[in-house]
Amino acid sequence: MQDKIDKIFKAIADPTRREILHALVVASVALPITDISAKFDISRQGVTKHIRILEEAELVEITKKGRERIVFANPSSLKTVSEWLQFYEQFWDGSIKGLVDYLDNKEG
Repeated sequence: MQDKIDKIFKAIADPTRREILHALVVASVALPITDISAKFDISRQGVTKHIRILEEAELVEITKKGRERIVFANPSSLKTVSEWLQFYEQFWDGSIKGLVDYLDNKEG
């Protein structure tokens, strides 16, 4: 599981990859790599490299349709990160409660 989380964090660490994923999620349809590339000021090859990293993280899937490669979002993989973060939320929630308790005692 840690390897999967590492790949997801690597994928979403880059703003271009986040934009590609966001564009695919918002579009709600699979898009050809050519159409995705048109939205960015980098080469098609550069976009393809970003998409490959997203694919390794299982955030997108690529299929072939004739000569075109079609990409669609698989944001459900982000659930793994959400589950991982839930463990740490207990510390955040505990810290906030501790601060509230401290401030309540300070005022009284």
